[in-house]
Amino acid sequence: MMPSMWLSGIYIYPVKSLAGIAVDTWPVTEKGLRYDRQWMLIDKNNKFLSQRRLPKMALIRTALTESCLLLSAPGMDDLVLPLEATSSETIECEIWHDRCLAYDVSAQANQWLSDFLHIDCKLVYQTEETIRPVDPTYARPNDKVYFSDGFPFLILSENSLVSLNRAMNLNYPMTRFRPNLVLSGCDSYAEDSWRTITIGEIGFRLPKPCARCSVPSVDPKTGVTGQEPLLTLNRTRRWNNKVYFGQNALHNETGTLRVGDSVVIHSTGPKQPPLD
Repeated sequence: MMPSMWLSGIYIYPVKSLAGIAVDTWPVTEKGLRYDRQWMLIDKNNKFLSQRRLPKMALIRTALTESCLLLSAPGMDDLVLPLEATSSETIECEIWHDRCLAYDVSAQANQWLSDFLHIDCKLVYQTEETIRPVDPTYARPNDKVYFSDGFPFLILSENSLVSLNRAMNLNYPMTRFRPNLVLSGCDSYAEDSWRTITIGEIGFRLPKPCARCSVPSVDPKTGVTGQEPLLTLNRTRRWNNKVYFGQNALHNETGTLRVGDSVVIHSTGPKQPPLD
């Protein structure tokens, strides 16, 4: 018997801003979903790169085996990289307002990515030992994260996307919005009022809604940027000069998440953002 609310999708994004992977079962580590944004591209100034600047990054697909990360892109031979960093060269990288140490993956990876994206860039890797804390305004002292923008999880409900698609008169896939966890069985935007929930056996805190940038406007199949969904979000989900879609989340335990896990709401609060 299916629970009234359940986890209907799990997505990981091994390399920040490259294509993600849908999985049915996945481990949760201290920093979030295993391998989720453990790699990142940086420019010649050691600042992170994303689809905001390079929409073409959407065309680079990722895959994982037991021992390797695979990257593939149109017109390129596949790139196979070990899951564990082999380089000893550390680089201090800048991601938003954070600076953290990472390892340069390999000259081969850097050349492959630079050739495809037509920009001088490097692929870097964060070890388990590296500590990148979450903003203490919203987090506990021991909360940490890989190279996500700020939080280890982004949660969205299926019906929120249904509602947005109806408002746009379009049929955008969930992959446009790059969630980690997709929930079903609740009303659209129900997640705006959740504060603490359990998915399977893992507890989550939802301290802050997700302000959206231009990335959902990039077509994952073509790498071309359009006007939607920002046009409609500006009309329907705007607050304090930002638009919001989805909720950032932090986890309380490690463990395993599985599609079909039940979702239980423990506490709620005023809607974030405060929209009708």
